[in-house]
Amino acid sequence: MALWALRLPPVPGETFELSLSHDFEASLSGIGQHLDLDAYSMSDVLALPIFKQEDSHLPSEPESKLPPFQYVMCTATSPAIKLHDETLTYLNQGQPYEIRMLDTRKVGELLEVSGKYVKSIVRVVFHDRRLQYTEHQQLEGWRWNRPGDRILDIDIPLSVGIVDPRANPTHLNTVEFLWDPTKRSSVFIQVHCISTEFTPRKHGGEKGVPFRVQIDTFKQNEGGEYTEHLHSASCQVKVFKPKGADRKQKTDRDKMEKRTVLEKEKYQPSYETTILTECSPWPDNSYLSNSPSPTPGLGSTQPNFTVSETSGNCSSSPTHPSENLPAPTGEQLPPGASIQETQQWLHRNRFSQFSRLFNNFAGTDLLKLSRDDLIQICGPADGIRLHNALKAKSVRPRLTIYLCQEPQQVYHAIYLEDMNTLELTEKIATLFSILPQQISSVYRQGPTGIHVLLCDQMIQNFQDEACFVINMAKDESGDCYHVILK
Repeated sequence: MALWALRLPPVPGETFELSLSHDFEASLSGIGQHLDLDAYSMSDVLALPIFKQEDSHLPSEPESKLPPFQYVMCTATSPAIKLHDETLTYLNQGQPYEIRMLDTRKVGELLEVSGKYVKSIVRVVFHDRRLQYTEHQQLEGWRWNRPGDRILDIDIPLSVGIVDPRANPTHLNTVEFLWDPTKRSSVFIQVHCISTEFTPRKHGGEKGVPFRVQIDTFKQNEGGEYTEHLHSASCQVKVFKPKGADRKQKTDRDKMEKRTVLEKEKYQPSYETTILTECSPWPDNSYLSNSPSPTPGLGSTQPNFTVSETSGNCSSSPTHPSENLPAPTGEQLPPGASIQETQQWLHRNRFSQFSRLFNNFAGTDLLKLSRDDLIQICGPADGIRLHNALKAKSVRPRLTIYLCQEPQQVYHAIYLEDMNTLELTEKIATLFSILPQQISSVYRQGPTGIHVLLCDQMIQNFQDEACFVINMAKDESGDCYHVILK
């Protein structure tokens, strides 16, 4: 039996698709037959002009330059710090804390340091700007209360890789040393002051003022002095009495554990180490000296706060040499004194360094401040002195005598402090409106009417509030006077 196969005519659309399929297969059949596969690479394709033109229009990514050094303090940060706020680290008074100094420079940047060593200056300064303005007075008050002690020290036996550590006796809160960036280096610092020592009332560590630990690093200049700034970084700390920082850290941790998950998201985690963040160099150029002898710095011309200051976040106020200060007048500030008169009174009584702080104070405003207010603003030493100048009574003179010129019956009081003939002659000349040079000699009438030449010892033996009658007679020339006390 024969089988017949029925061949149907192709549909027009299918004919078109089949033709396209045959053409595509034929086009692929020759690929790879005339090309050396080993010579083919994507770099040749990307080297074509069309790709180069497209790459030229792409923006180049800016290269962020890393800081040359990084300083890491090996102690944990507080967990009770909100996001985007600066970290806070608690320290125990007198306990050594390690600060590791890491070299983050690339190989090509190692040539920036000409010598083998760099110098780092570590200082403890105030974090609050209000205290930075009076930092010199605050430190002088601390020195007065803690004679022989330092605010900052280096624990040399524990430190690694540091050379020539120094602690200048005039800079209680500053230490310096040399170190080699290519080798492992770490310094152990000890802070001996606590945060509550600079508060007007002692409320405990939680109410104490925060400090900053700042490190400024310098390299040698052409003259071999370490004055060219390389890097500065700092962190915020609070210092407690021994074991107080551990208790405070545990208290913050317990408080955070009691918060809800949503509240915890608003706070930073507690990091195991404290990384010092970059800051401006401390503006204390006078400290940078290559001389081994003590140089003026934070203790004397301190940014003179100058924290202050800088401090890197710190300002400073100028110092005023004692030889340029006027002698105190002893006059009291009247309550009705204007702002300008108050400024003049401050200058006359050696409070010029606080004139900017009190530039809007009239006499009444200044007199309303309490002793604690003045100590907080001006520091312990100058605050007490300003309070005494404002509130205290006039000092009683060492000797008071009463003088009357014949034939009058009215006596005038003369107050003597130095108790010598020169002072008495000047007071008599002022009383009678003549020049001191017009008094040639002063006598005291003795027994039987004799005239005894007055001397310093005789004045010092005058009885307090003694009364004398003055007889003034012209000498032979007629231009000067002999003064006789009867």
